[in-house]
Amino acid sequence: MELVTVKTKFQVVIPQSIRKRVRLDIGDLLEASFENGKITFTPKTAIDRHLAEGLGNLAQGRTHGPYESATAAVAALERRARGRNKSRRKRK
Repeated sequence: MELVTVKTKFQVVIPQSIRKRVRLDIGDLLEASFENGKITFTPKTAIDRHLAEGLGNLAQGRTHGPYESATAAVAALERRARGRNKSRRKRK
């Protein structure tokens, strides 16, 4: 177990041996939590909310296509967007 010092602005330096074991790099995110008198930091990955929603849709089989071409895919998306715009106007 290694000791660290709480610095001004409550910063701590994670020892190099621990950083290497968890492959922690500059800019990585850590989730801080406090439970049973202990502070823990867990490495986390930031993911865009819309990307996470899309991956969830994909996992649940809510997909479109396949399409014959990129042009066909764009046309399908445009039709869907027009349909959504019409339904939003009706709600107002």
